[in-house]
Amino acid sequence: MRDVAVVGIGMNNWGELWDKDLRDLYVEAALLAIDDAGVDHIDSMYIGCMSSGLFNCQEHIGSLMSDYLGMNPIPATRVESACASGGIAVRMGFMEVAGGFSDIVLVGGVEKMTDVSGDGATFALATACDQEWEAYNGITFPGLYAMMARAHMHKYGTTREQIAMVSVKNHANGMHNPRAQYHLTPSVQDVIDSVKVAEPLNILDCSPITDGAAAIILTTVENAKKLGKPIIKIIGAGQATNTIALHDREDITRIQVASDAAEKAYKMAGKTPKDIDFAEVHDCFTIAELIVMEELGFCKRGKSGPAVEAGETKVGGRIPINTSGGLKSKGHPVGATGVAQIITLVEQLRGEMGKCQVKGAKVGLAQNMGGSGGSCTVTILEAMS
Repeated sequence: MRDVAVVGIGMNNWGELWDKDLRDLYVEAALLAIDDAGVDHIDSMYIGCMSSGLFNCQEHIGSLMSDYLGMNPIPATRVESACASGGIAVRMGFMEVAGGFSDIVLVGGVEKMTDVSGDGATFALATACDQEWEAYNGITFPGLYAMMARAHMHKYGTTREQIAMVSVKNHANGMHNPRAQYHLTPSVQDVIDSVKVAEPLNILDCSPITDGAAAIILTTVENAKKLGKPIIKIIGAGQATNTIALHDREDITRIQVASDAAEKAYKMAGKTPKDIDFAEVHDCFTIAELIVMEELGFCKRGKSGPAVEAGETKVGGRIPINTSGGLKSKGHPVGATGVAQIITLVEQLRGEMGKCQVKGAKVGLAQNMGGSGGSCTVTILEAMS
């Protein structure tokens, strides 16, 4: 297996982008990544995209994006795994380069979510849960994560204030990210007093509806050296699945799929949680960040709330999490999220994160999941000297 590096990154500003369509968003990010890498061709590409059929009435994404990027006749493949589509697209591109099938691979993620109404977006996103046993009976993802939050509070004593602190921290980081959808500075009380969504979660506990794209260029470490690029190597890539329905899980205070994917990634990388300098995790809801922290081994079960309260996950803390602002502030165009997480890892490992730079960062981890934890990928990157 060949060693694989990320040599180019590209991402547009995220938000409600009314003047751009799906293909515009993808091509913009892809061209930025190609330019950043300094490559003169690509051999293959993968596109993470969850629900373009429902959002944009466009399913044939591989052909569409290759066409409008001017890359025909290269192989172009759409990857779908709900909100984990982007992260799994990265893993597919990694495997293609590592396996010797291609030398230079473009991996992108894109979603244009504002072309439908709020009800339409809710319906599209709900296709990532069990339609017969969950969606048909009226549950939504805020409702599913609200049940997880209430169970975690009951079992471990996690407080409403500790859950709100995740939002406060991530918005504080997002203030330093010019590409983030929201630049807000809510207080803990602001989060608790914001519009109710599903008890105990409020609007400031939930990631937004977002338009955006992100792209990276993968190649061999040998090629990266020839290009004169910093060697940011993918050293671990794990993927796992679990039951799609929350009620089929043994313990809803856990997201087992994250632990399973992380175990594979840690083993491949030869690392442990203590070796990770910072992480981007899938904070689709504030409670998700707390539970995932525990699944990744960054703290003991039930201790994520106190860890956030103690400032351990802030920039300068023991394990900075979501220095990009996370899904909460940066935005969550579902197919693009996992790719954007890799971009943040690369920027941290290049030392390009400004006020949110983690000092001495050498190893970073990204965790991207679909639905309420039906699928997940964990990727570990290391800056090589």
